[in-house]
Amino acid sequence: MIRKRQPTLKCIADKLHVSVSTVSRVLSGQAKRYRISKKTKAAVLEEAKRLDFAPNQLARGLRLKRTHTLGLVIPDISNPFFASLARYVELEARKSGYAVFLCDSEERTDIEVASMRLMQSRKVDGIITSPVGQSSEHLSALHEAGLPIVIVDRYFPRMNLPFVTSDNFNGALQGVSHLIENGHKNIACIQGMPTSAPNIDRVNGYKAALSEHHIKLQDNLIIGDDFGKRNGYISTKLLLKRTLRPTALFSVGNLITLGALQAVAEEGLKVPDDVSLVSFDEQPYSAFLSTPMTTIAQQVETMGQIAVSLLLGQIEATGTPECPGIQLPTQLIKRQSVKSI
Repeated sequence: MIRKRQPTLKCIADKLHVSVSTVSRVLSGQAKRYRISKKTKAAVLEEAKRLDFAPNQLARGLRLKRTHTLGLVIPDISNPFFASLARYVELEARKSGYAVFLCDSEERTDIEVASMRLMQSRKVDGIITSPVGQSSEHLSALHEAGLPIVIVDRYFPRMNLPFVTSDNFNGALQGVSHLIENGHKNIACIQGMPTSAPNIDRVNGYKAALSEHHIKLQDNLIIGDDFGKRNGYISTKLLLKRTLRPTALFSVGNLITLGALQAVAEEGLKVPDDVSLVSFDEQPYSAFLSTPMTTIAQQVETMGQIAVSLLLGQIEATGTPECPGIQLPTQLIKRQSVKSI
């Protein structure tokens, strides 16, 4: 089978008896800049349409040293929070003519490092990443090598890189204070990955709420080791088997919450009759659970939009880029998962 040759700039130029550069300038939207006549511009566009001409973006990108592609590396695409974040990053990038390559690091630093190197080899113009949170050396090395990078959600406080995240401390403070205001004092905190900045901020918010209300901190009520559903399930099982079981749970992540709900149901208990629950992360299903969930909502759409804006600012800047850290306020959404005691 003989493949049909794709039309080229030269095909259009030969047909219209103009130069290849003239055709290129018209198709790249630079006709006015180079004072190409309206008649020639119209003829080029008409011929390109007739031939169903598609420019070779790869060749153009190599010539301009710009591929108009962005990399996005996230820890877990099955997590609804990161799925939403990826969607909003892609939508915002598309508005500026950029395509997005997505990699899932599976909450593993080695896969995250390999994904970053893959993005670099693909000549992406920049990378947005929500790091696993255990190591940052590879990010610093890529940034120092000249690759624009923006960190989203899970950030490193001491890194000189632009980032956008939520005000995790005050979000947790509000959520736990809501439990305390409803009479709860024996409140457990099911945490995520202990080394990640959002987890540290949320746990500190939990501690601050107890301190502000003069409730003694019990370290054994802080339990858990990652942001997964299984962690929420096992941690809740252990908490509910205690002689003096908590009257309330504060979950630092949406997948942790799903595991907690499964454990509560298996123990023959109900939210909020037997145990109250507040969860970080508002989800589309939060209001439609058998007991509508009280949540701490993050501005995921805005987070994605700002991340893209910060990255494009680095890519298009001619001088040394600023490295701002942006925290977005959260919102406590009160529903029926908290019982007043």
